[in-house]
Amino acid sequence: MTDSNGDVFAVFLPSGRRGRFAVGTSLLAAARQLGVDLDSVCGGRAICGRCQVAVCEGSYPKLGVESRAAHVSGVEEAEQRYSKLRDLAAGRRLGCSARILGDVVVDVPASSQVHKQMVRKRAEARAIDIDPILKLHYVEVAEPDIDHPAGDAQRLMAALHEQWSLAVERVELCVLSHVQRTLRAGEWKVSALVRNETDVVALWPGFHDRIFGVAVDVGSTTLACHLCDLESGEVLAAAGAMNPQIRFGEDLMSRVSTAIMTEGSVAEMSAAVRQAINGLIAETAESAGIAVTDVVDATFVGNPVMMHLLLGLDPSELGFAPFALASDAAQTVRASDLDLAINPGARPYILPMIAGHVGADTAAAILSETPHHAGELTLLVDIGTNAEIVVGNRYRLLAASSPTGPAFEGAQVSSGQRASPGAIERVRIDADTLEPRFKVIGSELWSNEPGFEEVAAHLGVTGICGSGIIEAIAEMYLAGIVDADGLIDGAQAQRSRRVVRDGEATFAYRLWNGPPVVAINQRDVRAIQLAKAALYTGIRLLLARLGDRALERIVLAGAFGSHIDPQYAMILGLIPDCPLDKVSAAGNAAGTGARIALLNRQSRREIEELVRRIEKVETATEPAFQAYFVEAMAIPHKSDPFPNLANVVKLPASAPITPISAQNVTVGVQSVWGRQRRKSGGD
Repeated sequence: MTDSNGDVFAVFLPSGRRGRFAVGTSLLAAARQLGVDLDSVCGGRAICGRCQVAVCEGSYPKLGVESRAAHVSGVEEAEQRYSKLRDLAAGRRLGCSARILGDVVVDVPASSQVHKQMVRKRAEARAIDIDPILKLHYVEVAEPDIDHPAGDAQRLMAALHEQWSLAVERVELCVLSHVQRTLRAGEWKVSALVRNETDVVALWPGFHDRIFGVAVDVGSTTLACHLCDLESGEVLAAAGAMNPQIRFGEDLMSRVSTAIMTEGSVAEMSAAVRQAINGLIAETAESAGIAVTDVVDATFVGNPVMMHLLLGLDPSELGFAPFALASDAAQTVRASDLDLAINPGARPYILPMIAGHVGADTAAAILSETPHHAGELTLLVDIGTNAEIVVGNRYRLLAASSPTGPAFEGAQVSSGQRASPGAIERVRIDADTLEPRFKVIGSELWSNEPGFEEVAAHLGVTGICGSGIIEAIAEMYLAGIVDADGLIDGAQAQRSRRVVRDGEATFAYRLWNGPPVVAINQRDVRAIQLAKAALYTGIRLLLARLGDRALERIVLAGAFGSHIDPQYAMILGLIPDCPLDKVSAAGNAAGTGARIALLNRQSRREIEELVRRIEKVETATEPAFQAYFVEAMAIPHKSDPFPNLANVVKLPASAPITPISAQNVTVGVQSVWGRQRRKSGGD
């Protein structure tokens, strides 16, 4: 309804914001006056198409509005031109071209909102609000005038202020180097990339409306890179590769030892991982059909050793207690500082670290899984050669690392291997006959099903990976082949030819008679016991600080956590008791956290503030460590109850646990961990 001043009424949905405007006001201008979340890169020139809206038809009694398509201006030349070039969706109008003539209700679709939300598939996972630190702005810059002398950069800054109300403070040197050439190539029309609303970091001639970023998870074994559209949040391409630093040492502490012992090795390890990352960025850019110079931002996560080496920092201090970090703060650096072959205006962001062996990957996993928002007491654990553990809720968070070693990745296990086609990944054992059946990676068939022989002939049965080892030993325990102390019962050889002598006083259980033979022997069981006890002890130490409360939720992060069966992890005693329907896998939570930090600038501030509140616990120096470790060696545990597990699985009656000396525990922990306390003096 038009008021006495001739103004008309407009309502924007879904925000519900409303106001009165002079006839002829564009929908984009009206939206901006009301603070409606309506996107635009071109500044209302009908070029970008980001401001698309739908004019609603009908009566809205609660609003007192009769809305009609005729209450906005007709389609003009600029909008017709855009529609021919880009296919304007049916029923949509460009907010910058459509002008208000009468009362109207306007719907702003999600695709046209500045702060879009990307909903993740898992129900418990947080949505990602798209609000990157970098924004594109199309401007028309005044040409030089001898009567009003001003530098090209200053006139660019003035145009950004006049047309976008941006208080730009500087034009970066990488832009100054070509600003004059770019302005003239674009005939004084350019697209400026502005960081944090203050710094011009890139410039393109004419209209440029797509920018990209990469989120990189630098793991000790593998590297993962995701290329994202910074406007939509969509992952356009992903690539992974083995970390080339493996040639300097298979695990973290081996690489720290290399840094300590070999001059020049830090620079070599840094160069190797940077080169591999550049390869992944180039691979994803080619896959998405974009130029690497359009990659304008990057986020990195990883454990402290990996982040030190990425930054070219010596990680030697992480080899000795108290495991001092060069810096635990988040780092924003130049692309050239990391030798990255992306847009020179990019400012890569490395998430903050939490403690000496709890890194940016754990910070990213927290950002992804949000235990700090939960009311439930939550365990978030990433199981790798060094497990990172977070326990708590919205009131209090504690973090630690624990020395699990490489056994879960197949190392230190006689038939162990990394997860690859042909590796046994699932195991079941008949408690009556002790006969096994299993699945291998690359096939959905169980080994006792028709057709498996053909699979075995094609893929081979090559060994057993981490998830298979966990299930095998847990099933051996349920079937009575292994007792609570972890001892393989030689008496079972009378029941099954699968149980065979493997030394003077030890036995093994054969899963596959080969070739090659795949078996679990006593040394394998001990290696897994040491690894699982180290992890459980770290969790137990954190729970003790919280009054020994029962866990209400467990999130298994990382690639390994995604492939293990929670029930078998609990049977083995890898994780404490918890309702099984409250145990979930988060996949690459660190990589997801890196994407969140890439796509939402506020999340960077959130995690930087949060890590300062997290209580860090160094498990290796805790007085109770050895006592907890001894009890955690038992399957599933010497004294902790498992009532939730017992509700779904019939557990064997607990047998007395053979005492394990503190000396043996110490030797076992050191063999898994490899970290040392720095000796005092010059020893």
